[in-house]
Amino acid sequence: MPGFGNHFATEALEGALPNGRNSPQHVPYGLYAEQLSGTAFTAPRVENHRSWLYRLRPTADHLPYRPYSRQTLLRTGPFTEVPPTPNRLRWDPMPMPVEPTDFVDGLVSYCGNGDPASAIGLGVHIYAANRSMEDRAFYSADGELLIVPQQGRLRIMTEMGVIDVQPEQIVVIPRGLRFSVKLLDREVRGYVCENYGALFRLPDLGPIGSNGLANPRDFEAPKAWFEDRDQDFEIVQKYCGSLWTTTLKHSPFDVVAWHGNLTPYRYDLRRFNTVNTVSFDHPDPSIFTVLTSPTDTPGTANCDFVIFPPRWMVAEDTFRPPWFHRNVMSEYMGLIHGAYDAKAGGFAPGGASLHNCMSGHGPDQASYDGAVRAELAPHKIENTMAFMFESRFPFQPTRFALETPLCQLDYDDCWSGFRKAQLPLPNTSLGDAKA
Repeated sequence: MPGFGNHFATEALEGALPNGRNSPQHVPYGLYAEQLSGTAFTAPRVENHRSWLYRLRPTADHLPYRPYSRQTLLRTGPFTEVPPTPNRLRWDPMPMPVEPTDFVDGLVSYCGNGDPASAIGLGVHIYAANRSMEDRAFYSADGELLIVPQQGRLRIMTEMGVIDVQPEQIVVIPRGLRFSVKLLDREVRGYVCENYGALFRLPDLGPIGSNGLANPRDFEAPKAWFEDRDQDFEIVQKYCGSLWTTTLKHSPFDVVAWHGNLTPYRYDLRRFNTVNTVSFDHPDPSIFTVLTSPTDTPGTANCDFVIFPPRWMVAEDTFRPPWFHRNVMSEYMGLIHGAYDAKAGGFAPGGASLHNCMSGHGPDQASYDGAVRAELAPHKIENTMAFMFESRFPFQPTRFALETPLCQLDYDDCWSGFRKAQLPLPNTSLGDAKA
């Protein structure tokens, strides 16, 4: 897992992993050695991430890909369907599909930035599905996938093992890794960040010190698992924004053993070690960063994955909800469950909001009034989990996102009606104010 300093080794069949005496010319059981590289070969050692897979057949053995024939609302950068907008946007939750729909066909793009061909930016998607992927697998050649379930449990079968995930947990799937999604509940919905840039990793802690936020020990990699099944199996690939498909004569999940530091992984958001203020003022939301995809500008992320979990508010003299602000970073927010403390209504679980670069935003009138009147005693925010994909690049919405009835056309109204501050002195003329 990038930035974790971990190297894993796992085998589903004893003796399948080569050692110094039988590698690389003679792989046990006649397995094929195949390297999966998540970074360039010559990347610095600390940034270099790859794993060796030992499988029944090489992945090079397949027919040519052909364009995917089904209609899809999955998009990729550059996001140029419609002109960019500075307006603040918010959406109702995506309804569950009526027709049988699996994870791949249930992906809908809302916004994004950058371009996978240039290895910068990200795409933001929502999935809604009511059917498992049967005899088909998916992978993105455009970026790694951060999956954030909001409703329903998933079983994600990957080439490197099986991961079960539920709301308040996340899964990261490396770029290029094949996987299939089985539904453990009748209907599922959630969010996906497709990261085109540098691999997600833990943020540096700086003055926080050596403890806090997400701990490396809480990130879980799967154990090796494989199936030897000979039958037609569809592979759907996302490549430079388009979907392509081919058919294998066998299951792609035939990796008997693997070792390395590039792996899918799961993290439980409830294990996040929250850091908060204990005196006054409101800290920046960066203290809630779980994972970051850095850029060549220190401290300025291609994407930060930030959560707003249950936490104590114990400051002595402060404004409790997020304050009014304009940000050089752009913010896409989602809500897994509960209510977000800066919005009294309209921001529902499964919904989303977008505040782009330098767009003023903050608490609505009801949240503001409640905060300034509250008794400043220790208070615990409970039964909530919101998150944010934050990027240095402005998000450009898709045509669907701007034209869907799910887009709340009255979102700006939540900031209407704020009273003008009352000054004790009359207005000062320009002449009196000159330096």
